[in-house]
Amino acid sequence: MLDLLNDLLWSKVLIVVLIGLGLWFTIGSRCVQFRHFGRMFRILGANQAFARDKHGHISSFQALMLSVAGRVGGGNIAGVAVAITLGGPGAIFWMWMVGLIGMATSYFECTLAQAYKTAEPDGTYRGGPAHYIARGMGRRWKWLAAVYSVLLLLTFGFAFSALQSYSVATSINDAFGIPVSVTGGILAVIVGAIIFGGVKRIAKVAEVLVPVMAVGYIAIALVVVVLNLGELPGVLALIVKSAFGLEPAIGGGIGAAIVMGVKRGLFSNEAGLGSAPNVAAVAYVRHPASQGIVQAFSVFIDTLIVCSCTAFIVLLGDVYQPGTGAQVGGVALTQASLAGLVGEWGRVFVSVALMLFGFTTIIYNYYLGENSLSWFNASNRGLVVLYRAVVIALCGWGATTDLGTVFAFADVTMGLLALANLLALAALFKPGLRLMRDYDAQIDAGVAEPVFDATRFSDLDIDADAWRLEEEDRAAIQSPAADPVPAKA
Repeated sequence: MLDLLNDLLWSKVLIVVLIGLGLWFTIGSRCVQFRHFGRMFRILGANQAFARDKHGHISSFQALMLSVAGRVGGGNIAGVAVAITLGGPGAIFWMWMVGLIGMATSYFECTLAQAYKTAEPDGTYRGGPAHYIARGMGRRWKWLAAVYSVLLLLTFGFAFSALQSYSVATSINDAFGIPVSVTGGILAVIVGAIIFGGVKRIAKVAEVLVPVMAVGYIAIALVVVVLNLGELPGVLALIVKSAFGLEPAIGGGIGAAIVMGVKRGLFSNEAGLGSAPNVAAVAYVRHPASQGIVQAFSVFIDTLIVCSCTAFIVLLGDVYQPGTGAQVGGVALTQASLAGLVGEWGRVFVSVALMLFGFTTIIYNYYLGENSLSWFNASNRGLVVLYRAVVIALCGWGATTDLGTVFAFADVTMGLLALANLLALAALFKPGLRLMRDYDAQIDAGVAEPVFDATRFSDLDIDADAWRLEEEDRAAIQSPAADPVPAKA
């Protein structure tokens, strides 16, 4: 029954809805993900020095790293290899297309999450789909926000925390022979030390660990490409030809290439699933659209960069032989391909990369679960402590248990989670456009860093306290006319 529901949700309903809405958002926004692509880097540079935790805030860069920690995971290593095995090299082309379209979806869901965020006493913020459903869609939709929060807690807070623990433990066992029970115990202790420090410690850990793991994986892929530069044009041609069925002996033809590319792309970058907006909302930025642009970039990092690294490692190697029948699949294909290109240490490298990706995803999953709890009762610290204890226990238990049924259940709940979020995005597309146009108008007027005036959007039930800039940040804005936000008393 779970397999049937998964097939219905992920191979039929969600593919159509996610792609359809992504195209709608892309066209309706005049390709916002491409128009502002260059600004992604400028925003990140500005926010590194902007509100650097002096007042307890989390920077735009830290929020980006936390979201990348969740997006970049096993799907970038094992999932891409599965897509190539079942759909042929053409699946990578359609994965790229899904990533480019998904950038627009991520822009809108994360912009809305920023706009509807609420201020916390410690200088942090809370937000996400539950908040923009309840505040943006109105009181009669609060039931949907509650359903969304429960699904978020079950899927990411509980199920995926245990599943990622299993992935990390088995990866370490394969690479170094360390028993999964030992890894599970150590993992539980480390995760506990991080999550009991709250979201600010989580963000600081992600800020350091995520660039290290991502840059390391990208670097080894670049080494592989440089060593095989003469074969790269042929690989790119193979990807494009397979995508349009011009290599009929490869994979399952154009249909399989599209399905696998779209499915694995959506599963990897999470654009539209509603998970990343929970993290996007925590950043202290001057305008909601700024974080929307940054989070669109995280989709680009995940799909267009990291997934491509795995694809080139597999396709430049000699382990994958298209059209020859049975293939090595999953992470084993990536490991064997890299080992054939750089030596046997490549197997260990992939295992370590998978371990780091899995570990950072556990931290990300924990935060999503905590955010879902806060929507119900933000002041109940005892409930949060209990949740943290359960996550720590799940990390230890999950490392030693085969969780196939749990994974199938979590896939179903994540599919339902996505449908709830996509319904909200469709309903709130017009407010999202208003936010985008306000940002664009300030850019057109020559404002270097647009500032959000919450009073001009009072009809959207936005928490004005979450949009009060600190005094020194107001002073740093050179043009008073471009800074209508009221100062904090």
